[in-house]
Amino acid sequence: MPEICPKCGLIKDICACDILEKEEVQRIVAYTTKKKFKKLVTVIEGIDNAKIEDTAKELKQKLACGGTAKDGVIVLQGDHKRKIKALLASIGYPAENIEVSARA
Repeated sequence: MPEICPKCGLIKDICACDILEKEEVQRIVAYTTKKKFKKLVTVIEGIDNAKIEDTAKELKQKLACGGTAKDGVIVLQGDHKRKIKALLASIGYPAENIEVSARA
C-alpha cells in the first residue's frame, strides 16, 4: 500500500506539499522603535520560526550587536535599517519580499 501524505491526503508520489511550501510568499518587515531609556532597536518580523534562531545569530554576528529572537520576532540592539535588507538577502531571503518600514 502506498504512503499517504498527512498534510494533503494524497499519495506521496503525486503530493505537491513540498513545492507549495517553497512557493509561499514570505513578507519580512524591518523597522526601528524606541525601547527603555529611549534606546533604538531594530525589529524584524515575518521570518519562519524554524529559521529564526539561526537568522538572529547570523545577523547579530554580522552587525556586531546584541539582540534576541522570540515569539516570531527578531529584536536587534541599535538602528540597522539601512543594512538589514542587504544582510537578509545575503543570507538567502528574497530581496523583493523584504520591506524596510519607516514606523518608529
